Amino acid sequence: MRSYPSYGDILTMPGAIALAPLAVKSATQAPVAIIDIGSNSVRLVVYDGAKRAPIPVFNEKVLCGLGRGLDSTGRLNPEGAKLALESLHRFAALTQAMGVSDIDAFATAAVREATDASDFVAVVERDCGFPVRVISGVEEARLSALGVLAEIPQANGIMGDLGGASLELAHLEGGTGDAQTSLPIGPLRIACGPGDPDGASASDSGRRMEDYLNQVDWLSAARGGTFYAVGGAWRSWARMHMRHVNYPLSIAHHYEISARSALEFAREIAALSPDALANFAGFPEERADSVPFANLVLKRLIEQTGVAAVLFSAYGVREGLIFDRLSDSLKSEDPLIAACRNLAAMTGRATADGEALYRWASPAFADETIEEARLRRAACLLADLEWSEHPDYRAEHALLRILRYPLIGVDHPGRAYMGLAVASRHAKVRDRLLERYLHGLLDGAEMHRAKAAGLAMRLAYTFSGGVISLLEQTALRREGNRLKLELPSHADVLVGNVVQSRFRSLAQELGCEPRIALV
Repeated sequence: MRSYPSYGDILTMPGAIALAPLAVKSATQAPVAIIDIGSNSVRLVVYDGAKRAPIPVFNEKVLCGLGRGLDSTGRLNPEGAKLALESLHRFAALTQAMGVSDIDAFATAAVREATDASDFVAVVERDCGFPVRVISGVEEARLSALGVLAEIPQANGIMGDLGGASLELAHLEGGTGDAQTSLPIGPLRIACGPGDPDGASASDSGRRMEDYLNQVDWLSAARGGTFYAVGGAWRSWARMHMRHVNYPLSIAHHYEISARSALEFAREIAALSPDALANFAGFPEERADSVPFANLVLKRLIEQTGVAAVLFSAYGVREGLIFDRLSDSLKSEDPLIAACRNLAAMTGRATADGEALYRWASPAFADETIEEARLRRAACLLADLEWSEHPDYRAEHALLRILRYPLIGVDHPGRAYMGLAVASRHAKVRDRLLERYLHGLLDGAEMHRAKAAGLAMRLAYTFSGGVISLLEQTALRREGNRLKLELPSHADVLVGNVVQSRFRSLAQELGCEPRIALV
């Protein structure tokens, strides 16, 4: 496997780059199937391999309600168990047809608590042909926390994973989850709407939740940090908030808002009648029972923890399972860079070398922050993403693709930075696209930096035609307000009008005077 320099090594590299091998397609990895037998749903996700940034190639969820009525009967819901078995039979057939032999099936709250769970698991294992692990609540919390840390290594605060019959909590600090717990809190156990079988009111539900939450003595340790919300009900809540504030993206993953904004919206939602809520923009009909409950739990947790922000994550226990299997060296990789390498290997040309491109352009960006350097590096890996598209649409496709692709390790403004950079590598991005998709995500200075990163990539590809050996004969230098393109005299034939024009455009975006020097 090819090794890559660390952040520090890259930032201190000189302008002239050493010979670098051509990028090659990543080695094929065996697919991995994760089967999640939850209290409310069963889900099959097939990933392209057990790696740092696994890509879901198949994802199917069936709402079964295994845990409905569990507190009153002590048993799995009969109709839910029947539907779950039918779905698991289908999952077994699908994985066999896909040639997936690495199957990790696990069950959570409903199955670990029901008195008839052992019979259910025995039937699944007998009929479907794969073993089922019944994981403890603490183990579920640990894996959910690992999932968040796999995507956000620097996570600091409280992780909360809300399922149908349980709430898993973990304290995240210093790249680890140092405390975990599981509480019997979920919409199938404590309802707060008209579907509540016990007729409990929202106030009754709130008091029950407070009783459970008050047992967790480390929640206040995250005061001023971030609450990482995991689970489909909370992501549905996030999408409602996005619609409410006219947010330019519709991706709930890594959507982040202040705790104050979250509380204001939660109170607004809580005050709505069932009919008004059903007609609220973005309200998911399939989660009519769980969203009001998720809203109540989120409000209580924000108030009790004193966090400053809420971040919604699509990464949880399933991704934590895969991350837990990796070597320490793979775990230490930057998730964004790993994800971009994967995407580039699938879609880019073999002649493209994003790492070499990044190093070549770095002297022009000597004043960038470490995070800007990281985003520019990721953008360089994706510089050739749209090479096969129609030239008139490459810029637009690049922008939209990067904004919407399931990348990890990057927030929404970071997505916007990368998307604008790669789009600018192909052409000038139209104002209507900037206004529609990037308004509110990047300020004017950030847009200039992203465009400059893209123009540097465009210059490199124009000069070299993507041939790294030609690019290596040149070097970018930034000396005060002067940007120099140095190349040997025998290579001056490659500096045509188009190259000069694009060099001037880059210098202008950086606020520099352009100069081409033969050395």
